[in-house]
Amino acid sequence: MAEPMLPVRYRVAGRTIENQDSATLRLEPVDQPLAPFRPGQFAMLYAYGVGEVPISISGTAGGTLLHTVRSVGAVSRALHDATVGTVIGVRGPFGTTWAPEDAIGNDLVIVAGGVGLAPLRPVVLAALAGRPAYRGVVVIAGARTPDEFLFRAELDAWAARDDVDVELTVDAPAAGWDGTVGFVTEPLAQLRLDPERTVAFLCGPEPMMRFSARVLRRARVPAERIQVSLERSMKCGIALCGHCQLGPLLVCRDGPVVTYAVAAPLLAVPEL
Repeated sequence: MAEPMLPVRYRVAGRTIENQDSATLRLEPVDQPLAPFRPGQFAMLYAYGVGEVPISISGTAGGTLLHTVRSVGAVSRALHDATVGTVIGVRGPFGTTWAPEDAIGNDLVIVAGGVGLAPLRPVVLAALAGRPAYRGVVVIAGARTPDEFLFRAELDAWAARDDVDVELTVDAPAAGWDGTVGFVTEPLAQLRLDPERTVAFLCGPEPMMRFSARVLRRARVPAERIQVSLERSMKCGIALCGHCQLGPLLVCRDGPVVTYAVAAPLLAVPEL
């Protein structure tokens, strides 16, 4: 078992540009691979000589890890720009999971905003791979502009299926875009939901998750059947440093995935 505070070496085996500031890295182990990751969990990725940041898993295949990185700071920029052959330190897996198997036999509603689609991608793939086990599957993804969607080829492939409903929406009208315009809450509010047979996974900016959860609650979906992914500053990943404290939670240990019953009172406190 890997020492949780000691990075394990992985090498960048592939790099896919997703949009102007996000790239997906395919990482292969140089040494003994880490324990398997589950949907919703994250790793601490270390850019040698620069620093370390938490990045959610966006896919796995054997010992290979997929991480979709948005360039927003020095460390994430170094990871985003890493070329094939670059060695990166990886610690994990850390955190709680989406557990799509808990939605088996129910309608599954997946709502993603911006880069929030990355942690939800494994959920979509698992649901489509086991599609007969679910009643309905709905994927709603939002972005500021059409060019900012992640996994655009996959989104188009999912939308072409007749056993999943995919709704893409952008914040404002854009040249050449003939799809939905508006926030993800608008197509979400139009769904006909059976509240006792619906499980929802939400990931994106906190206001998006909060307003989406409120739409679901107005449709009488129980808060315990709505899951959200929280984001706070994480440094250790193992609940030692306290950087990720959110009220009574340490997000690296008690999250990032929690039910809305847990998250609602915390997200309602300004600047918490």
